Amino acid sequence: MPRGSSFSDNPLLRVSRPVSACSRCRGAKVKVIHLSPPPFLPPYVSLTPEKCDGKLPACTACEKAGRESECSAANDQFARGKERSYVAALELRVEKLERRLAYARSRKASVAMHDSDSAPSVDPSRKDSLAVIRAAIHRKAARKRENSDVNALVSDFGYLSVNATTRDFEPSVTNMTFARLVLAASTNSPLPEPKTTELPPKQEAYDIVRFYLANIYPFYPAFHESHLLHLLDEVYQEGTRQTRSSDHWLLFMVLAIGSTAQSRSMEDKHYSDGLEFVARALPHADRALMPGYVTQLQALLLLTQYSMLDPAHFDSWHLIGFTCRAVVDLGYHQDPPDTQTSDKTTLEARRRTFYCVYALDRAISMVHARAFSFTDDAVSVGNDVVEEASTIARRTRPLPNGSAPAYAPTSTDPSIYLSRLRRLQSAWYQILFQCDPTDPLPNSSSFIWDNCLKMRKWSDELPIGLPVAIREMLDLELRYSYVYCIAPCSRAPHITNYDRVLIFEHAIAYVDRIYEVAHAPTNGAFYTYHDALRAYFMGSQFVAVLHDAADTLLSGTIVSPPPTAPGDVPPPSLPDRFDRATSGDNLDRSLRTLERVGLTLKKYGERWEIIQALMGTFEMISAKVMEDLHARRRLREEQQNMQQALPTSQQPISHPQQRTPLPQQQMAPPPQEVRWVDVDVAQMIKGNGQI
Repeated sequence: MPRGSSFSDNPLLRVSRPVSACSRCRGAKVKVIHLSPPPFLPPYVSLTPEKCDGKLPACTACEKAGRESECSAANDQFARGKERSYVAALELRVEKLERRLAYARSRKASVAMHDSDSAPSVDPSRKDSLAVIRAAIHRKAARKRENSDVNALVSDFGYLSVNATTRDFEPSVTNMTFARLVLAASTNSPLPEPKTTELPPKQEAYDIVRFYLANIYPFYPAFHESHLLHLLDEVYQEGTRQTRSSDHWLLFMVLAIGSTAQSRSMEDKHYSDGLEFVARALPHADRALMPGYVTQLQALLLLTQYSMLDPAHFDSWHLIGFTCRAVVDLGYHQDPPDTQTSDKTTLEARRRTFYCVYALDRAISMVHARAFSFTDDAVSVGNDVVEEASTIARRTRPLPNGSAPAYAPTSTDPSIYLSRLRRLQSAWYQILFQCDPTDPLPNSSSFIWDNCLKMRKWSDELPIGLPVAIREMLDLELRYSYVYCIAPCSRAPHITNYDRVLIFEHAIAYVDRIYEVAHAPTNGAFYTYHDALRAYFMGSQFVAVLHDAADTLLSGTIVSPPPTAPGDVPPPSLPDRFDRATSGDNLDRSLRTLERVGLTLKKYGERWEIIQALMGTFEMISAKVMEDLHARRRLREEQQNMQQALPTSQQPISHPQQRTPLPQQQMAPPPQEVRWVDVDVAQMIKGNGQI
């Protein structure tokens, strides 16, 4: 039998010997004989009377008698009480098998079309081949159905990432809402259930809102503060109109951000209250994050701000990606045509919302060493209306409880200066870190000096009227930008000793200030988990330059700037020392800086668990440098003791900054990578505490 054929498809019906005569022959008492004649008769001689040979579909005797229709083989008439024959049994078996095959094929086709989701009723443990086949078909169909569902869900993810303005994902249409997609992708660990449905005490809510408006809102004014204050009035008045879901989200997220920003530890009340407010806001997420409205951008911005304060529960990298996607889908990255611009107030609000997203995207991408969500070439948003509005004094309004705002009215807007700095950072970051790393940047020193000069001019233009805490935060951003831009990268891998001195001085100034901020009893501005990452970055760059040029940096000698070609931008001047009041040379300053980096990370580790692992990593990469610095200090003290023991006339004249360097073999080899040494940045993004 050929391969692929079966007995059920091609049954063998011919037999050599029938076991029973047909009904007519049996009635005539004709006996059954062999089909071939006896060997003693010639082949042309037939037997008389004719015997029933069992031929199908009619025997020979019935054919000769003209009774084919009466032959049991032709009309399938069986003798009473007797079975037809072996052939009839086979035919019956074939019919049954054909019916089973037809049923199995129809069953397989129907399951593949998802016509039935229930399991077969036949127990697959039975030793019935058809039951086993049915069970196998159902299992295969279930797997295909699961794969199909997963593929459909993934396709929904992809569609949402392309078009966040679709109305097909509203709560009234489907269970797969945009908010649930965002939360599923950006949640690191589930939030606890809210403990109460009551509002916080009125005075407590007023204090939190006051803190938010004084320290966070000036940097990210994505909504009108008057709307927030009016909403705060309404929720504490009885018999007011029903509040919308977007307003509930706004109020509770502002309370969550304002409370968590004041937290100093994972165990304090501010942090637990912040978790409670976020849990209260989540039931309104479906409506607040509904695509296609400006309230969606505001809601995503607030959630992104909170994620920067609570990386254990939310991922800021994914959230800012969703926010930027919504900005592009709504067209906020492009100014509307002049014919569609209704008034300057609307245009200003639109631009403010965009630059809030822009500033957060640049800050989060840089601290995680990732690409921006969109390039500057795709942006066409003007600044004229925004800058014009910054010259107008901010309107002040008493808080609902009658007290004055915590901030004083100024003629400037910090968000304008922050967005300007982000645009400067974006320009050099895209060239240095987002272009082809195998393509060296021509004349990289001139490019870096030019961008440092632009950032220095930005700093000189900061108005005197800025609050002290906000100005200090902007100054930290400037020093962080200097070191980030000057540090070696793939397109500009080589730096000079002058560059190392710049990094050395800016890193010391940054660490001294962030150490004070971390140990202060309260926050004076919007300091987040990302500031702990910046502290680690600045510390790692400080370690790197000490690895490369310890003798030059610790000797305190004046390092001349590298020569520049005619027409090139000159290098920036060395910054003034801000710690001259503190005694000690560069050796003492270096030891104090390394110790303060560790203490800063330790303090932030009380607030964010992931920083505890980051602190251990920094201690590991700085251990050899610390050992070398302590050895230099011991050697210096021994030399000083020896000089003091000599008579005055025999004491050599030495300069305070001169010292004997250690043998070269005692210096630790420079690390291969200084930007994120031994750190998995993807784990830092997820916020799970694993480095």
